[in-house]
Amino acid sequence: MLLSKLKLYTIWNLILVIWWWLIIMKKIMYRTSGTCSKFIELEAEDGVLTRAVVVGGCHGNLQGICKLIVGMRLEDVKERLSGIRCGSKPTSCPDQIAKAIEELEKQ
Repeated sequence: MLLSKLKLYTIWNLILVIWWWLIIMKKIMYRTSGTCSKFIELEAEDGVLTRAVVVGGCHGNLQGICKLIVGMRLEDVKERLSGIRCGSKPTSCPDQIAKAIEELEKQ
């Protein structure tokens, strides 16, 4: 009896974890365009950025940006970073982060 209750409890917890992962947690690996960075990996939960990693580009600056934006609401990050240009390029790594967030929100 105790073993069957334990199995049911374990199965229920597994269902909850899968539900949380599929419904609440959002994750994207975004391929950048027009910048030195190669891709951006983002994770968000309940509209808040929980993880941000940018591969390629100016490593120190991008590490700093990622640390600053983790914990922020997605719409706030998008609003602050959207439209930033890098020199004469029409985009930048921060602008690409904003575009990655737009794609993440579509999921």
